[in-house]
This record gives sequence, structure tokens and C-alpha cells, in this order.
Amino acid sequence: MHKLMIAALAAAAFAASPAMAQDMSKFHEGPVFKDFGKIADVESDMPIPPGTVLKAMFEEGKGADPGKVNRTFDSIGRYINMNVAAGVPEDYVQVALVVHGTAGFDVTNAAAYAKKYPGKENPNAPIIAALLAHGVKIYICGQSSAALGIAKADLLPGVKMALSAMTAETLLQQQGYHLIP
Repeated sequence: MHKLMIAALAAAAFAASPAMAQDMSKFHEGPVFKDFGKIADVESDMPIPPGTVLKAMFEEGKGADPGKVNRTFDSIGRYINMNVAAGVPEDYVQVALVVHGTAGFDVTNAAAYAKKYPGKENPNAPIIAALLAHGVKIYICGQSSAALGIAKADLLPGVKMALSAMTAETLLQQQGYHLIP
């Protein structure tokens, strides 16, 4: 019991530590996306060589709470914003997103989203539209979709159906995309 109490107190002190608090006042809008993907200025010791093409693949399987933005979608905006702000040409930042599991509902149209979450609008829709307009490739797992009852017609415009998340990730890796864990 004594060890448990000490561990709990240490955890509480660590969590309350000012070093662990996030100061979001240092974050600002980026050069590509203004409404999401906020970035901070960083004095980096790892320069990005000129001509570098960044091909990143993000994966999301956990849906956001109803009516909330999926954090991974915001992270993709941040990834694009920070690299463009660091001098990488916008068309050299190439991103793919593979969605599976309950995150599939986060890429559904208004009717399908409202059917799953009555009275809620999909706050991810404008982010998905902005990412697609930037050239982000977005795929949903067909296996998860089948299990969750998400039809191709339920998807936001531009979201593509893949045979599976595993197949999509394999094909994207063969195209040079690197998974961002």
C-alpha cells in the first residue's frame, strides 16, 4: 500500500510539473492551413537538405469523440505547415492517410455521421476537404468499413476506399511513403 501511495504521489507531482504543461501560446497558424495544424517556430539542428521530398503516411484507427476533431487530421496539417514553413516546397510535402476502425466515421458525410452520432455534425469534414485540396491521399479500410456498415456512398467527397488498411499501407510504402508512428 505504501509503495502504491508513493507512486501515485510521484505521478501526480510529475503530471503537475510546469515542464510537462503545454504552452500553446507559442503556436501560430501555418503557411498552408490557417484554421488547423498550428505550429511553433523551432531553431532546428537538423536542416532539411534542399530538394528533399517528404513522403509521409499517417494511420488512424481510433475515432474522435462525437463532434470533436480527430487529432491525427490536425497533426497532418501541422506536418505540412511546419515543413513548408521550414522551406520545403509545398509540393515536396506529400502525405497519405490510412483510416480504419472507428476513425472511419470521422471521414463520413453529414448524413452518415449524423446517423452514427445523432445531433452531431462532423467537424472533420472541412479539415478533410482542405487536406484533399492540398493533395493528401486519404484511404479508408474496406474491411473496417464493411464491419462498421460504412458504404462508399457514406464517405466524404475525395476519400477513397481501399481493400484494407494493410493493403493500402503496403502499396503506399512501395510508393516511397514512410509511416509516421
